[in-house]
Amino acid sequence: MNMNLTIVTRRRFARLVIGGATALLLGGLPAFGQDRPAPFDKPENVSIALVRYLSTGDFFQAYLTGAQEQAKALGVELRVLDSRQDAALQADMVDQAIALGVDGIVVQHGLTESMTAAVQRAVDAGIKVVAFDVNVENDKVPQIEQSDRDLARLALEQAVKDNGESFEAAYVYVPGIAPLDRRDETWKKFKDQYAGIEEVAQFGTLDNPIANSVANQASAVLRANPGITVVFAPYDEFAKGVKIAVDEAGLSSDIKIYSADVSTADIQAMREDPSAWVATAATNPQLIGEVSVRALAMLLAGEDPGHNVVVPPTLVTRDMLLENDINNMEQLSQKLPQFAATDVAKPEWMPAVGK
Repeated sequence: MNMNLTIVTRRRFARLVIGGATALLLGGLPAFGQDRPAPFDKPENVSIALVRYLSTGDFFQAYLTGAQEQAKALGVELRVLDSRQDAALQADMVDQAIALGVDGIVVQHGLTESMTAAVQRAVDAGIKVVAFDVNVENDKVPQIEQSDRDLARLALEQAVKDNGESFEAAYVYVPGIAPLDRRDETWKKFKDQYAGIEEVAQFGTLDNPIANSVANQASAVLRANPGITVVFAPYDEFAKGVKIAVDEAGLSSDIKIYSADVSTADIQAMREDPSAWVATAATNPQLIGEVSVRALAMLLAGEDPGHNVVVPPTLVTRDMLLENDINNMEQLSQKLPQFAATDVAKPEWMPAVGK
């Protein structure tokens, strides 16, 4: 059997299929399509899928918005398949996307052990794939990253600046998630570099709702370890949970929380008086969603976005938010231009969001 013929036939058929996935048809024909490389000279014939593992929280909603807006700018169809933290289901959804005949797939988070084989099946079917924050162990799949080591470094440098080189810390961590594992590498280096940093407790969970589940754990940790003055919670849903526990314990002026990622809700939480959440290092999640789709579009156009597509982070402190009267993500982008836009994975022909 001719495999190429099978794939083409499957794709033609799949475009007639309704249902089986969340289908979002975004945009019509983009202007000046004739100036763009194939297949984006006829974008109405292009279909891509976003296969998600994590979707709870403001970060992931903003990421989805970015992916949707970039797909709209390109004029292509975007199908969103959400596994809601079910690793086996996410692998099945990759197979669904293959069967639907999409041209490309963005894999958003997930577990290496469940995604590696699934992504290989997509690659073998001739489908282009990019992966955000999940290591699929495939040289043909570009990895979209937030520079997680820099996220952790920026937050921890601020922790040392604020608290000195000696303090008792709690650490929120769940192993097996690529961005958290990369941030963990930096945490370990900081503990080696600063012998006075004592990790007295480690905890963490991704059980939904994440913030409330972490809050329950954090409450027990704080009761058992009254000497804690710093909490490193390198994911904003973790930080929200720790803040809930700190507030309930009446320790908002005694403990400082350092995190990663940011949203309007996070900004409001950091601006509270008092607030233990004093710093976070972040990239704009909407930009990361845009970059993920842009990198996939480059692959489909026969271009190379690079194997590691890195969006650089920015440090955001509570003092910065108060001094600049920043209340939301829009104002953060206005006051910090480096947070608002990036040229990563953006060739000249790539249509900009909102244009």
